[in-house]
Amino acid sequence: MSDKTRVPVYPEGHSGIFDTHAHIYDALRGSDSPVSVEDILRRASSCGVDTILVPADNRETSLRAVELVKKWDGFEGIDLYCSVGVHPHEATSYDEETEAFIIDMVNNRDRHKIRAIGEIGLDYYYDHSPRDVQRKVFKRQAELAFKLNIPFILHERDAAKDCLDILLELKNVGMLLRSPGVCHCCSCSAEIAKELIKLGFFIGFDGPLTFKNNKKTPGVLDVCPLEVIVAETDSPYLTPEPNRGMSNEPCYVPFVVDKIAQIKGITIEEASRITAQNGKRLFRISEV
Repeated sequence: MSDKTRVPVYPEGHSGIFDTHAHIYDALRGSDSPVSVEDILRRASSCGVDTILVPADNRETSLRAVELVKKWDGFEGIDLYCSVGVHPHEATSYDEETEAFIIDMVNNRDRHKIRAIGEIGLDYYYDHSPRDVQRKVFKRQAELAFKLNIPFILHERDAAKDCLDILLELKNVGMLLRSPGVCHCCSCSAEIAKELIKLGFFIGFDGPLTFKNNKKTPGVLDVCPLEVIVAETDSPYLTPEPNRGMSNEPCYVPFVVDKIAQIKGITIEEASRITAQNGKRLFRISEV
């Protein structure tokens, strides 16, 4: 059965959920089945999502994220926030002008509802940018996050050792915040996750946690204390079961929350509340 003929399954009975990572602007690019921001937010609200953070990949998407939040914040009762920064795939685009742009935007964080720099980090799986450039740009943006006193969203894929080495180097010279940010879409080992938690990181889980053939990620979640766990979609990518293979949306993040509850042996209501509270502490959104 093709994706076009499949009927998506929507979760019911959830409330107060925070999708801490949703590339809503990317979902608008699909020409086969175009959707609108209005559609996405309405479905998210109906499935119990009331807070979403829209991350960025480069200067262009940083602007798109800021504009999207400005236009749609509060629609259907959803609080929207965003981040600005340069993804490792785009590391070769990072220059002095881009850095000045990030600094200016973060200095006006309250007006733009910017709550993080990112996503930033290393990706040795695709290697869209040379690794030495990735490392340089990651370190530079992580230093900015420290200087500007804002958390960052860490993207790491097949580069755990180099990521950890850079983070430890920053910590050793006093340039890592007590709560530096979140390891988004955690794909590292349980051992690396423990090291990141020691450094003060939150750990983000999304669709792969629900995949039937994925034994690794549930094991990582198992070693993470509840107080550092946040829920994500990474939409429109990494769609969780039972909609795997279809375009992802924030309305599907309850399936991730449900899996967190199952693995941790807590109720769905507890998982929703705890992950939302963690997300708000992570991104300094409100007193919780």
